[in-house]
Amino acid sequence: MIAERYAQVNEQIRRAAQAAGRDPAGIRLVVVTKGHPLEDIQQVVEAGACLLGESYVEEALEKIQAGGLPGGVEWHMIGHVQSRKSKAVAAHFDWLHSLDREKLALRLERDAAAAGRTLPVLLECNVSGEQSKFGWPAWQEERWDGLLEPLERVLALPHLQVRGLMTMAPFFSDPQQARPYFNRLRRLRDFLAAHFPQADWSELSMGMSGDFEAAVQEGATIVRIGTAIMGPRPDLKD
Repeated sequence: MIAERYAQVNEQIRRAAQAAGRDPAGIRLVVVTKGHPLEDIQQVVEAGACLLGESYVEEALEKIQAGGLPGGVEWHMIGHVQSRKSKAVAAHFDWLHSLDREKLALRLERDAAAAGRTLPVLLECNVSGEQSKFGWPAWQEERWDGLLEPLERVLALPHLQVRGLMTMAPFFSDPQQARPYFNRLRRLRDFLAAHFPQADWSELSMGMSGDFEAAVQEGATIVRIGTAIMGPRPDLKD
């Protein structure tokens, strides 16, 4: 079933990209495996997945250190990171999607340097204004100028490689209602690229199980999909 759902989601991504006049090869799928056991993860990797997303550092480290997966698998931290856990993130993850504040950037810089690594990161941006969401405050476009000074300092950190932006849209029963938020992230990317043309802004990580097709049509280069592929998390079942 996992393999079938994985293939179905890839087909949906392909169709959404083509409908928007985009090359499907420009969109990568991060399979969100939080809450799922290693045997389920092995199934999705055997089906072709190579990018795995986790939200909780301790749970992810158990899976990473357990081994048993083929080489070439990348582990992406997509959840909120407490500053005290930056050392583990810098040492064990291939990507961080949720760099949401300068304090965390400074901790990661120190820890990545100590680990002898350069960590690709995405800047998590709150484009909806929802208090439940983390991220750089970006819901008021007239205040985007206020992001430039702290982001300039983040871009100067030698052991962090900013590769673009990430967001979570509000939940809607109609996924088309999420499109303005994905569009806002894309416009924020263009704004930042105009001010910092030397940086790499190529990635837009946006879209999850309920709205990824809308995100693809608005320019997502990475989608993060869990339930639509892995099924309900075992810890959430009755």
